[in-house]
Amino acid sequence: MTETTILAAYGLLVMLTILLQVLGGMQQLSVGYLLSSRDETRTVDGMTARLKRALDNSITAMALFAPAILLLVFLERTSPATLLAAQVFLIARIVYVPVYAFGIPVVRTFVWLAGFAATAILYFLAL
Repeated sequence: MTETTILAAYGLLVMLTILLQVLGGMQQLSVGYLLSSRDETRTVDGMTARLKRALDNSITAMALFAPAILLLVFLERTSPATLLAAQVFLIARIVYVPVYAFGIPVVRTFVWLAGFAATAILYFLAL
């Protein structure tokens, strides 16, 4: 597994999160509303709302993680340390989505912190 493979796997995780959030939305909102222009604002609650927040956070994490990986590859500075940091990031994010969806607050924070720290390490290793 390479850092870019991990980046691709994370992209698939974000897509899966989108799918789960949409499926939850279909249960709470009408399909007609989901197919409309959505000029009228409707909200979801419970696990679907938590999945939306997890998705928003996952997209932010992607915006930070992807440039770090691409920079390391471009600069040819990948190493066992960068691979380990990318693996920690991916594992943390895989755990993060269900932990957030099921509303487990303390674990969610520590898992988020692990992924964030792994991303910061990637940037430091790119310097």
